[in-house]
Amino acid sequence: MIASDAPHPENLDAKLLPGFERRWITIDNTQILALIGGSGPPLLMLHGDPQTHLCWHHIAPRLVDRFTVVLTDLRGRGESHKPEPGQTPNAFAKRIMAAEQVSVMRQLGFERFALVGHDRGARVARRIALDHPDRVERLCVMDIVPALDLYQSTTSEIAQDYFYFFFLTQPYPQPERLIAGDPEGFQRQILFGLGDKPVPYDADALALYLALSSAPASVSAMCECFRAGYTIDREHDAADREAGRKIQCPTLVLWGEQSVIGRHFDVEAIWNSWCDDARFALMPSGHFIPEEAPDQAYAALNTFLMDEV
Repeated sequence: MIASDAPHPENLDAKLLPGFERRWITIDNTQILALIGGSGPPLLMLHGDPQTHLCWHHIAPRLVDRFTVVLTDLRGRGESHKPEPGQTPNAFAKRIMAAEQVSVMRQLGFERFALVGHDRGARVARRIALDHPDRVERLCVMDIVPALDLYQSTTSEIAQDYFYFFFLTQPYPQPERLIAGDPEGFQRQILFGLGDKPVPYDADALALYLALSSAPASVSAMCECFRAGYTIDREHDAADREAGRKIQCPTLVLWGEQSVIGRHFDVEAIWNSWCDDARFALMPSGHFIPEEAPDQAYAALNTFLMDEV
């Protein structure tokens, strides 16, 4: 249920993503929300936490004259389905989430596509590129390092700045119970606490982010996704590293100069170890690149994508 004072999702889509069609995609008797706009080669864009597909509203409309742009709400987020906690294997393993997004694109008639992801969406996008290399033409990831590298490299400073990478991984329902005391306050801390300046969110988009991410089922989904990152996702990363498996397609990595990733990790060294062909662009932002530095992100992304169009 959405708070009564939050904008209606359909109305907000019409305002921020004019011309995009809302469509429900059924995968294994569950539903994923997808918005489709434009024409041309397919491009899938995956959002991060605690947001929805709306995070692309500054960028996606500028791509529709050259691409068929698909924006989805990841499972557990926005209006898409929210698996119950405690499933085995974890329903938020990025391998499972990746396969679901590949199925979405297949149902839309796209067997091969370009792929962009921010935050959680970047983790899913990376896993798509590793597990389904025949599906991905080009990959762009924004402001992440893989789970294995993140946890292996953690210092006390990183743990302080990215506290929820350790808090949300605690066993069910410990973090859920604590967040329930002020779920909106918790999500605000993430939305505004990962850079050096306030993020200039659209007011209506922010209200909807907060309303949707603060719902109990969304909080549990977020916790389960981080639990997966600490457990099964790291296992999958370790197996890939041992096997020497890399991302084969051209990959663009964007990261914020004032983000936790930018301040604490050697981004280029990490991604070069995972990619055959990595390119890099530092953004004048904190973590939330699509809404903090949309013009710079669009410019870098458009140049990268147009190389092959």
